[in-house]
Amino acid sequence: MKALSVADVLNRLTGLSQELAGAFRPASIVEIIARTLTELLAPARLSVMLLDVDTNSLTVTYHNGPRPATTDEPLLQLALRRGPLVFPDRVALRAGELGVTVDRPSPASWLGVPIVAVSRIIGAVAMEGDRTHALDDDALLFTRAVLAQAGIALENARLVELLSSGKREWEQTVDAFNQAICYVDPQGLVRRANRVFAELIKLPVTALAGRSWLTLLPPAWAEPVARLLAASSTEASAPLEVRAGDRILLVTAIPSGEPGAAVLLFEDQTEKRRLQDQLLQSEKMSAIGQLIAGVAHDLNNPLASVVGFSDLLGEAADVPPRLAEPLAVIRQEAERASAIVRNLLSFARRQEGERQLQSIRPILESTHQLLRNQLMAAHIELTLEFEPGLPEVEVHANQIKQVFVNIINNAAQAIATTRAKDGNAGEGGRIEIITRCEPDGLSVNVSDNGPGIPEDVAQHVFEPFFSTKSEGEGTGLGLSICLGIVKEHGGSMRVDPGGAVSGRGATFTVELPPGVRPELSPLGRTGQSRASAEPAPPERLERLRVLVVDDEPHILHYMQATLESWGHEVVVARDGSQALKRALMQPFDIIICDLRMPRLGGREMFQTLARMHPTVAQRIIFATGDTVRGDTLQFLEELGRPFLQKPFKLDALRRVLAGVVKVPA
Repeated sequence: MKALSVADVLNRLTGLSQELAGAFRPASIVEIIARTLTELLAPARLSVMLLDVDTNSLTVTYHNGPRPATTDEPLLQLALRRGPLVFPDRVALRAGELGVTVDRPSPASWLGVPIVAVSRIIGAVAMEGDRTHALDDDALLFTRAVLAQAGIALENARLVELLSSGKREWEQTVDAFNQAICYVDPQGLVRRANRVFAELIKLPVTALAGRSWLTLLPPAWAEPVARLLAASSTEASAPLEVRAGDRILLVTAIPSGEPGAAVLLFEDQTEKRRLQDQLLQSEKMSAIGQLIAGVAHDLNNPLASVVGFSDLLGEAADVPPRLAEPLAVIRQEAERASAIVRNLLSFARRQEGERQLQSIRPILESTHQLLRNQLMAAHIELTLEFEPGLPEVEVHANQIKQVFVNIINNAAQAIATTRAKDGNAGEGGRIEIITRCEPDGLSVNVSDNGPGIPEDVAQHVFEPFFSTKSEGEGTGLGLSICLGIVKEHGGSMRVDPGGAVSGRGATFTVELPPGVRPELSPLGRTGQSRASAEPAPPERLERLRVLVVDDEPHILHYMQATLESWGHEVVVARDGSQALKRALMQPFDIIICDLRMPRLGGREMFQTLARMHPTVAQRIIFATGDTVRGDTLQFLEELGRPFLQKPFKLDALRRVLAGVVKVPA
């Protein structure tokens, strides 16, 4: 060791203490240790080892000398076991006396000191001298003094690193939350906040700490948040709702461990509310669909009587000429009412089953019929134009109808809103639907004479939850659902916004690919037999025995009157139980049976007959007004037989009778 006065050594240690006080990284501390020892002791070889917390083993963090350093060197391990050691000379001999063998050639002098912090070894220093007494007791004393300070500095650095790591992990954790989090101290100052909170109030995270929460939050939130914080000082309080523009947030104050402090949690409820509104709207539509289905079914029975009797009277030869025109009106109006009910049933029916190859024209016409009264009340004229030679398309009719109902309703609302703003509520509006042939199928253009759509709005009209309507008037899902339906059918949908510059309203275009005609099947999705598309056959001259089963007296009356006028023998039954007894007691050529009846329904009657007398069960033809429920359609289609859809015309009844094989007498 260089000859230094006590004052020099103390100065060096004081300077070291000041350097270590400003070092917070282990690598910086090791560098200071190595430099101090080198300057004062000038060792020929110096190694510094530190404890790796993850592996709980020493690793070489600094080395300077002719040979590489390892942590398993015998002399180093001896110092770790016994504590600080110095061998000023005869290193091999002195080490041997302590039971350690040193490889030749041994150093002229050697010194080893563990680095201790909080009563545990966290590292070590080993030095070699190139001459005897280069490292002596004074060197050992100085090294121990240096490493005593270094141990404290290294422990502090470890704690700072843990604190920094913990802070980073806390920030990463809370930043990963979708909720905005803010910690408020008893003085109302923000100590910490996460990234979502900073985005919520539109300030950087670094600008939040130390500021009063009152200066950060919108003024409208001050009163409810203050109530929450006051309540949280005693117990957890119920969350409160606040708004930020079109966003809805739920604020909760969670008491912290410190009296008067709390964690504010802001949870965005906007999407949840929209989904709840969507679900509520879906449930409303489902309830409306069920209501429509029930009303339509109940209307079908009286309509069946009106249609049946008007058909019967229309075919009668002895109708007075003066009654011919009123009778024709009755028939036309009955058919019109029947078409309206069919449209309601079709719209309410669940979207099940496979697509059908069909013309787009009846789909658009039935959509027009469905919305006719609504459009007339709004003084809006809707016109349909069809180019000749349109290809058939393979579609779910009800789903495609839903697309056009939505587009037409949007157009009607745009027209009505504009007229109300301009004070021209009485003026007429126009919606034009033009269907054209395209190289890849067909296109349907729905245009209106409304104000058009602004360009910035038109870019988003197909996005989910995007809506220009007031809150509570729409979910913003209509056009996105329509686009999804059209894409599922292999088509596309686009909008031409129109507007003030072009002087015209918006145009929505739906393109659908052509379908491929499948082989004909005995029963279509409409519940009509293949024969229903054929011309009506002449009346059957062969006398048949017919059992008519229905719980509606008027239907029994007109069916009996009609069939008997055609020369058939008719027996009636008012429910399935009565019909079952009669079907088992005497033979019938055909049994025309309603599906929904009291006591014993048509389905239950069929299943009973199928077990007891299968051949009789095969003679049943069902007549029903209930084709909305999926289980009804499934049952009828599984039979693989034609059925009569109430209200049916007499031509459909003739076709059913034409296919009957008479029971041998």
